[in-house]
Amino acid sequence: MSDSATNDSTGTGRTGPASGPGDGTRAVRAGLPEPVKHEPTLPGPVFAAHFHLPGDPTGPYTYGRDENPTWTHLERAIGELEDSGQDGVETLVFASGMAAISSVLFSQLRAGDTVVLPDDGYQVLPLARTQLEAYGIEVRTAPTVGDAQLDVLDGAKLLWLETPSNPGLDVCDVRRLVEAAHACGALVAVDNTLASPLGQRPLELGADFSVASGTKQLTGHGDVLLGYVAGRDPAAMAAVRRWRKIVGAIPGPMEAWLAHRSIATLQLRVDRQNATALRVAEALRARPEITGLRYPGLPDDPSHKVASQQMLRYGCVVSFTLPSRARADRFLEALRLVEGATSFGGVRSTAERRGRWGGDAVPEGFIRLSVGAEDPEDLVADLLRALDETAD
Repeated sequence: MSDSATNDSTGTGRTGPASGPGDGTRAVRAGLPEPVKHEPTLPGPVFAAHFHLPGDPTGPYTYGRDENPTWTHLERAIGELEDSGQDGVETLVFASGMAAISSVLFSQLRAGDTVVLPDDGYQVLPLARTQLEAYGIEVRTAPTVGDAQLDVLDGAKLLWLETPSNPGLDVCDVRRLVEAAHACGALVAVDNTLASPLGQRPLELGADFSVASGTKQLTGHGDVLLGYVAGRDPAAMAAVRRWRKIVGAIPGPMEAWLAHRSIATLQLRVDRQNATALRVAEALRARPEITGLRYPGLPDDPSHKVASQQMLRYGCVVSFTLPSRARADRFLEALRLVEGATSFGGVRSTAERRGRWGGDAVPEGFIRLSVGAEDPEDLVADLLRALDETAD
């Protein structure tokens, strides 16, 4: 690890003696209102389509599509985690990660603008590309690895980064790309879903937007659909807010409350899952039938050097390839502690043969494994047993 690395191997979430409370303390306290005698620490969800509003429409809450007190607490909590300095950060929550992604793309771009997207990102991005092009927006793409976006930045209005990339786990140098994009007059948005705000803080790396699916590790229980956008620029965030109002892609109050409740255990879950993911990656590395093993936390991973300089934690996702589609399917069916599911970041381990969707440029035997909170020894044993039992 280089001298400039920010990665914190102690699991405290601190990057230096003057950086304030650790991530566990911040997660437990994030977004809580001032205590009121006889009231709960975290107020319950507010179910309201409208609010009492006599006279002129002043005050923070007027109509349920625009604001809700439960969203407010959650948005403050996420903002506190996305930027430990809380220097004017605004956060907006959405009904899903794709709603959050769409809000940035379609609120910041107009006909004639140019956007740069990763060509190895989340598999729904190609659908967004088609819609952007239908609106007269030029879309350029480049892979995440090697900061290839630098070669297609000229004249762009927005640079979209996904780091680590999903599902390939490549990492780009956010600081370097932000500096180049800003020099060209482009805004930078970072999809931070795979890292979570405890693994990487794009706003502190200079990005204009940090965007994520809260469905994944942020909430961590596989029972909430949620997305969010965090940013510092008031005008840019006002456009995102306006887009949310127009489209109405808002979270329900119960989902928002469940998400906020779940954040209290975020540091506990993230540290357990990250530590176990490294154990899993090390165990799988010794298997001869596995190729293309990727985990940014492995010292010999192609992304490790860059990741160690900008990530606090390396994430809970490990990817690898088995020799064939049939072998991959047999392996997944043989697992006992790993659920077959397409999401990641939950307390229960999940895995899938990613090629079954047809939207990712991966081999047929490519597996994306999301490491949960099971005992590391049990999970490793289950994976190795399944590999042994399904050997050709």
